[in-house]
Amino acid sequence: MKSSFVPSKVFLTRGQGRHQEKLVSFERALREAGIAPFNLVRVSSIFPPHARLVTREAGLKLLHPGQVVFVVLSENATDEPHRLISASIGMAIPEDPSAYGYLAEHEGFGRSEKEAGLYTEYLAAEMLATKMGERLSEPAAARRSYRFSNGISLKTRSLSQTAAGEAGLWTTALAAAVLVIEP
Repeated sequence: MKSSFVPSKVFLTRGQGRHQEKLVSFERALREAGIAPFNLVRVSSIFPPHARLVTREAGLKLLHPGQVVFVVLSENATDEPHRLISASIGMAIPEDPSAYGYLAEHEGFGRSEKEAGLYTEYLAAEMLATKMGERLSEPAAARRSYRFSNGISLKTRSLSQTAAGEAGLWTTALAAAVLVIEP
């Protein structure tokens, strides 16, 4: 029996914000990401079975201001000038749509968007692998698909946001996987 409370669509989004106040910096990052008008609830890291990955634009059209929206959220903030911060969401999705996948969030310092994204994809793939009794080797550069000894295949992808701190301001970077539950 399929539950009506299982998200059917997921989209990725990101943003950054700057302000003298940390909270306002976070709010500006949410605005840039397009998810400021929602009541966000952080959830853990499962990509639901049968869920479809959709564009940010398509996903936002399904939501309404004030709605409770579930997200896997990565956020990082600094008030140090020139400090490079990153926030990243990685996904590992099995080719079998009836199987669930994993979403991973990671915050870091000094990594490019590409480096942060690849690392977070590895984290998601590693969580899925260990669920299947498998183990991945060290993070591999630009590896976007895996095949396990049990024949299961998965693909990875990510979205990251980096930002450099500015003197006198809080800088926030965020990335999110937004889980859409349709009526």
